[in-house]
Amino acid sequence: NSTQNKLKTVITGESSNVTSDASFHSVSFSETDHPKVLITGGLGQLGVGLAKLLRKRFGKNNVILSDIRKPSSNVYHSGPFIYSDILDYKNLREIVVNNRITWLVHYSALLSAVGEANVALARSVNITGLHNILDIAAEHGLRLFVPSTIGAFGPTSPRNPTPDLCVQRPRTIYGVSKVHAELMGEYYHHRYGLDFRCLRYPGIISADSQPGGGTTDYAVQIFHDAIKTGKFECNLKPDTRLPMMYIDDCLRATLEVMEAPADTLSMRTYNINAMSFTPEELAQELQKQMPELEVTYDVDHVRQAIADSWPMNFDDSNARKDWGWKHDYDLPELVQTMLNYFGAETRMARAN
Repeated sequence: NSTQNKLKTVITGESSNVTSDASFHSVSFSETDHPKVLITGGLGQLGVGLAKLLRKRFGKNNVILSDIRKPSSNVYHSGPFIYSDILDYKNLREIVVNNRITWLVHYSALLSAVGEANVALARSVNITGLHNILDIAAEHGLRLFVPSTIGAFGPTSPRNPTPDLCVQRPRTIYGVSKVHAELMGEYYHHRYGLDFRCLRYPGIISADSQPGGGTTDYAVQIFHDAIKTGKFECNLKPDTRLPMMYIDDCLRATLEVMEAPADTLSMRTYNINAMSFTPEELAQELQKQMPELEVTYDVDHVRQAIADSWPMNFDDSNARKDWGWKHDYDLPELVQTMLNYFGAETRMARAN
């Protein structure tokens, strides 16, 4: 009978602890009924920002950051942090069980350029680690988010624009492991009912993290160098067009696809897009504000070959149609936001 009452409460909302919150897609419950989220690889470019966004939404203690590295003191003090190695199945399972995790955001991965330098490690982290995550998520009925990337496409994919469904034959271990993740996630969804959700991220640009070995990282590095030295040497050709996104848009998209009711999702892996530009276009936009900036080109052939095999533009019409995806930042807003951030940082450093 108590089970029936609980069900009645869930269905009709007849209980004092149910509050209605218009910004939620569904009935919102008390703090204790929020998702309990675990983020793996949480000290990378995206994890800390996503934790901040989710903690604001679901409460500080409902979001656990994890990594194999030691967190800075401000990250450590901003909310729960634990050590977690995705290659250690038992440890991972223990974390999920002990913390009653309901959502898992799997950010642990070696990026494109780094992965090419260490294929065996990339295979281990990006593929074996993923299998551990999938098994634990399926066993414990978790909602699982795994990001994919523009790197999941290859030289034979249509590049301008690249649709959600097309030929995917990437030429990097990073790309191959991401296609594997997309397909395994969809297989687990169809075979075991796993609530798997995936977004193909374009190049992500953020001010508060160091570039992490990705092919699109020039677009972050240029701001660091422009502010520090007024000179930037780009390792891609000036006309290399790639899809890009400001981090705030990326994190919001991740939360929105995780919150979307399952019946609105016509697929489990979506492209998301915001803008698309070349190093030259980015440099010109930056020079409007910093006319003295000098940009030179010294092409890294490994990175250039990777970039030349990737989409120039993403078709994300399905994400826009199914769950209402909209981006906020285009190139001018991106440049202004980055400069504001670095300007404030420089002023603070001078003041100290």
